[in-house]
Amino acid sequence: MSPEPDLLTPLQHYWGYSSFRPLQERIVQSLLAGHDTCVVMPTGGGKSLCYQLPALVLGKTAVVVSPLIALMHDQAVQLEQMGIPAAVLNSSLPAEQQSSVIRKARAGEYRMLYLSPERLSRPDSVDWLKQVPIAFFAIDEAHCISEWGHEFRPEYRQLNCLRAHFPERPIAAFTASATRQVRHDILHQLQLRAPHKYIASFHRPNLRYVVKECDAYSQPKLLLSVLREHSESTVIIYAPTIARVEATVDSLEEQGVPAVAYHGQMEPGARKQNQERWMSDEVRVLVGTIAFGLGINKASVRAVIHLSLPKSIEQYYQEAGRAGRDGLPADCILLWQKRDTGLLAHFIGQISDSAEKERAWQRYHAIRRFAESQSCRHRQICVHFGETPKWSACPACDVCSGTPGWISEAADKEQPKRSPSPVFREPTRRPASAPPAVAAEADLELREFLREWRRETAKQENVSAFVVMHDTSLDELCRRPPSSLAQLRSIPGFGDRKAERYGEQILRALQRYRGGARANPPPQSATKPAEATMQLLAEGRTFEEIARIRGRRLNSVIDLVASLVEKGTLEFNPNWVDEERQASIEAACAQYGLERLKPIKEALPPEVTFEEIRLVVAHLRRVGRAA
Repeated sequence: MSPEPDLLTPLQHYWGYSSFRPLQERIVQSLLAGHDTCVVMPTGGGKSLCYQLPALVLGKTAVVVSPLIALMHDQAVQLEQMGIPAAVLNSSLPAEQQSSVIRKARAGEYRMLYLSPERLSRPDSVDWLKQVPIAFFAIDEAHCISEWGHEFRPEYRQLNCLRAHFPERPIAAFTASATRQVRHDILHQLQLRAPHKYIASFHRPNLRYVVKECDAYSQPKLLLSVLREHSESTVIIYAPTIARVEATVDSLEEQGVPAVAYHGQMEPGARKQNQERWMSDEVRVLVGTIAFGLGINKASVRAVIHLSLPKSIEQYYQEAGRAGRDGLPADCILLWQKRDTGLLAHFIGQISDSAEKERAWQRYHAIRRFAESQSCRHRQICVHFGETPKWSACPACDVCSGTPGWISEAADKEQPKRSPSPVFREPTRRPASAPPAVAAEADLELREFLREWRRETAKQENVSAFVVMHDTSLDELCRRPPSSLAQLRSIPGFGDRKAERYGEQILRALQRYRGGARANPPPQSATKPAEATMQLLAEGRTFEEIARIRGRRLNSVIDLVASLVEKGTLEFNPNWVDEERQASIEAACAQYGLERLKPIKEALPPEVTFEEIRLVVAHLRRVGRAA
């Protein structure tokens, strides 16, 4: 029987870590032994190392299937920097580069080869992959294969052909959020043979779950209260629609809170730029739709805020779980409204497949129970995923410990008639296992200085900030700044190659800091959204031009203009709406009132747009108030 391979030496040499996280070593050993494997591990648990290290040790190619092109690229770049040959193959590459990747893969030059599920399902891909020295297949985001999951993707179903085409190759499935039913479906669909199963606890004790029902009037005030509490922290805000994303960013900018947007209809370049500005801490607040977050490798998110009810507990767990990946305390705040349930029900009503609709209703009832229940939030989540905790209460949710004071006080100001919730005034929690937070002012200044160095280095190399250095490594540098390369190598995350690549630069940066250098404050927008929009209107710009200049959708710009008209900040311009159409809209308003736009729209010819109605209604509301 051959001795077990030495894993700690390559772990230290390439990754810069002296020990494994929970379950990692056992998973690596299973793959080295050639077993099919199913891994359910929370976001931030270190799943990628579980398939990267065994491929390196075996000296063969691990084929990683992932739906996330940006993540595949970042991981491949990061591995290359560490001295581990890796490549991505997708349709965005030029044909010549695709041919080069395939040729090198056949020659066994890569330890990691990243493919999309669509690419793997092509018959020609199977043909050339049979000539690659494959160690095993790793299926990332494996819950996408199950119709019972919240993110089912039909192209994932085609992965069941792997067993037929590569019967001798082990298959490993990795996911962060899978119920017991979804886990069973993953095993069945991928035809895993006597798989080794590793299911980490779904309990994230460093997260504080706070669920607060509110209304359209109080929600913005509650949001600002949360952001004030986390004014120096990295925050994600999830909004239910693209319109809400853009409106929230504009509203925050008006309040002096710098924020960036992320949604699927943005220009790819602008979307990538916004993501990188947030990743590198140039802007601390990102407002996105559910399109944002999969594969985001940022450990220091201190708060995730939802502005509407998610469609499932799995979705909420996955998105909220992007907070506190460094093990330090973080807040997961759900600010939901009763009308969210109507919107979710409406979308379920659009589903034609009866089985899919039934699954959607089950998810709907589960997330609604979660929001309305008065039992421990942490326990509810664990039970949903098939885990049975021995405890029934926790120190880290609004049900068990009361709503934080900074939310309760904001809510009480808005809704004095409601009976106040119990107020949680305990100082910031800190799990015993978490590293101590940076406390001294000098350390905070050093952190900003190193963040700026990382940001500039990433821009020069055209890579993501975390590829240069993880947040956790940056924080450790602040705790014990090295004065030599040997000391730098003792910082977790600095393997030999990374220390060689960036070591001298980091030591010079630290020397400059000791000499008095400090970070420059990130540039802020000179004008607020309302001011910028009014300025562009004064220049004679059309709504379409303003939308293009400001990087907003047309209806978001018109919504902002209409709200300014309604407040009396901006005069209504008759040239914005055709004279005949304005007369028709005003006649419909006289009949149906100014409260709701839908009855007005239904009463008018189809060519009259919601945007035109919104502008005229805003004008009439303002005139009515002034009369």
